[in-house]
This record gives sequence, structure tokens and C-alpha cells, in this order.
Amino acid sequence: MAMAQAGNQMRFMEDHERQAIVDRMLATKPPNESLWVFGYGSLMWNPAIHFTARSTGQIFGHHRRFCLWSTLGRGSPENPGLMLALDRGGSCYGVIYEVAPTAAATELDILFRRELMTSAYRPLWTRVHLHEGQVRRAITFVIDPNHDRYTHHLEEHTTVKLIAESKGSLGRCSDYLYDTLTALDDEGLSDKRLSKLAHLVHIHQKRNGIG
Repeated sequence: MAMAQAGNQMRFMEDHERQAIVDRMLATKPPNESLWVFGYGSLMWNPAIHFTARSTGQIFGHHRRFCLWSTLGRGSPENPGLMLALDRGGSCYGVIYEVAPTAAATELDILFRRELMTSAYRPLWTRVHLHEGQVRRAITFVIDPNHDRYTHHLEEHTTVKLIAESKGSLGRCSDYLYDTLTALDDEGLSDKRLSKLAHLVHIHQKRNGIG
């Protein structure tokens, strides 16, 4: 199995590097307007930020995919797992949060400390089409295709095995997958690729006595 050497060579982002990104993102937001954040994975059920409103929406140009190696939270160096990121192409449904203008700097710092432990994720502004019909400009996180934690292409059976068998400090990788699907279902949303993947992971776990 071709895996990036992320486990032994992971470099954590320094505080000053992260703060520079926060400042750059805030500099491109009108000062008196709300901050919007688009979540597509754990942010849907555990946003960890204070928000004034939430809704569901869809973005275009990126799709949700297990394409980020995890050797801490949902895996280990010996048995790596996978995390979700937005990869190029397609579209993605998720949850969008509104943060008050006065809280934008504080909440963005909290959010980035959580999401930008390394530089594998790149925050960017994207257009979110809300189910109510409005369009909001929101921050989300896409994969850096040049980062060594990016999986590139993985065969389906490899992805299934990794998710089914790995676990880390935050729990099983498969629970992360199942929780994401539950969050989507709770919002009346669906992801056919993720549903198929969860079905295959469940079969693999059942056949191999993993539970």
C-alpha cells in the first residue's frame, strides 16, 4: 500500500503561521458583515464555534472525499486512517454557520486551531448556495494536493480497509464516516458515494469481526 510518510514527518503549524492565515482571511471579509463557515465533515455535528444561525447548502467545484491521511485522530503511524477533505471537482452538500461580526476574529482563531494543525488543509472562500435560495460567501477547507498527507488516488478496496480497521486518539475512523452520514441524514441531505462506502466498510467489519 502506497502511503505518504506523514506519520513520521508530520510538521505542525506554528502559531504565527496560523495567525497570518487568520489575518489574511479576515482582511478579505467586509468588517461589518457576518462571517460564514461551511462544514462538510465533523463540523456538521461538532462545530466548536459560537454561531448565530445555521442552514444547509451546496458548493460547486469541490467534492467530499476521504483523501487525507490520519496518523493521530483517526489512525496511527502503524495503522493509518483517512479523514475527509474537499477535493477538486463536483459538488458537496453541507452545513453553513453564521458568526457575528464582533466574534469573527475569536471564532476563526478557534476554528483554525482545530482545522489547521498542519498545512494539509487550505482555507478558502467559496460560494454556498443555501437551500432557502440565497448565496453566501463562506470559509471552508480544501485539501492541498501538494501536501504529503494527500492520498492522491486510492483503490476503493484500499479505502474501505483503511476506514474499517483504523482508529486513533479521537476514535475509530469508521465512526467518523458513520457520524458524517448521520449528520447529513439529520439535515435531510445525502451523499451517494459516502453511503456506498459506509455499506462496504460495514461489510468488511462484519466479515473480519471488527466492531
